[in-house]
Amino acid sequence: MNQAERKPNILFIMDDQHRFDYLGCMGAEYVRTPNIDHLAERGIRFTHCYTNSPLCVPARISLATGLDPARLGLVDNTHVLDTRHVTMYQRFRDNGYRVHCVGKLDLNKSDRYNGRYGDRPSTYQWGFTHPEECEGKQHAGSSPTPIGPYTHYLEQLGLLQAFYEDYRNRGKKNGYDQSFRDSVLPTEAFEDCYIGRRAAQWIDTVPDDFPWFSFVSFVGPHAPFDPPTAYADKYRHSQVPEAASGKTDGKPAWVRRKEEPIEPYEIAVSRRQYCAAIEAIDDQIGLILDALERRGMLDNTYIVFTSDHGEMLGDHRLYGKTLPYEPSIHVPLVIAGPGIEAGRVSKAMVQLIDLNPTVGALAGLPAQNGIDALSIAELLLENPGKHHRSDIISSCKHFRCIRDDKYKLIMNSDEYIELYDMESDPHELHNIASVHPELVRSLSAQLEQRFAEVSR
Repeated sequence: MNQAERKPNILFIMDDQHRFDYLGCMGAEYVRTPNIDHLAERGIRFTHCYTNSPLCVPARISLATGLDPARLGLVDNTHVLDTRHVTMYQRFRDNGYRVHCVGKLDLNKSDRYNGRYGDRPSTYQWGFTHPEECEGKQHAGSSPTPIGPYTHYLEQLGLLQAFYEDYRNRGKKNGYDQSFRDSVLPTEAFEDCYIGRRAAQWIDTVPDDFPWFSFVSFVGPHAPFDPPTAYADKYRHSQVPEAASGKTDGKPAWVRRKEEPIEPYEIAVSRRQYCAAIEAIDDQIGLILDALERRGMLDNTYIVFTSDHGEMLGDHRLYGKTLPYEPSIHVPLVIAGPGIEAGRVSKAMVQLIDLNPTVGALAGLPAQNGIDALSIAELLLENPGKHHRSDIISSCKHFRCIRDDKYKLIMNSDEYIELYDMESDPHELHNIASVHPELVRSLSAQLEQRFAEVSR
């Protein structure tokens, strides 16, 4: 029996800016995600997974290290992964795994050149043995010359100039968040389709003499909402949910300043385009799962699907992330694989960084001390009713928040306090902080304690 048969493979799929409720398996009839839904049927779906920071770089560095953004001082996208911290990718490499990636990493966003093949030297330093680091959507569209493997691919097809001009024009008026036009690219050249094909090709050809960890990181459904026309046409006139509210009453001034002057029909268009982008990603996940099945690896592979953060998508007339509200911090999580009972749904409170020690435990790696993340492997394999966390925390430049089963408390940088009853007010429409001072004091103490623990 070779090593690959003894140790499981890990397929870690992450997309970018995918809010928790836009999945068929979460009850969303307005978006088609049959492959992700099938994963949920084969494994377990978590209803309460939260990013530790609703912004790409802080979320991804924290996932890589298992350390909360507050401990690392991560507040924006200018940060670079400090090589003094051990990553989960290094731990898999050092325990006999091939470590592959294709797609967006965002561990050093300030370095604008990813390398011809996405294998700049820093990717090996982070722990990858087989890297193909692709450009993020806006990164790819920012340059008329190739800056990574995907833009080199577009140049080979004679499509880079058209793609660059399209993105340059999208950013001129109201920014990428309100750019809802279809992609100028044919479906096969769309970046998420490129990433899906490359991931499937790697699985098709990887030797089976060592186990592997593959991090597949799609760049959508991040803004601009520009799916290929073949997908956009499927949703052109479909029904989508209305925005939760058309105003930011009860929100702090820094949030109110982000309110967009956008009409309800425009919000509906953006939501249709968002759905189309998600279906395109789901189809690529299907290609990857097909490759696993062809290789006979499906039964010996743990598969994780999640996202780095969510997207407001017009709720409260807000777009993007960096906000403390559910569409921004609440993310999908599905896990399937050997020993995981099929068709389960868990309401456990999970933080995104908890996936770091979880996949390590599933692969039999030694436990790592000194991190903030807590493994949910026992909950997956042995004790579904095991208590995990009583609450989750999340933070960004302008806020810190704590959320338990019933309440969410938000402490804003301008000292404005928000409190929401998440059972009776899931859309966070009614700030009840002024009428529940004792609850504010209690949750404030919990929040301070939690952040004190991760800031030492």
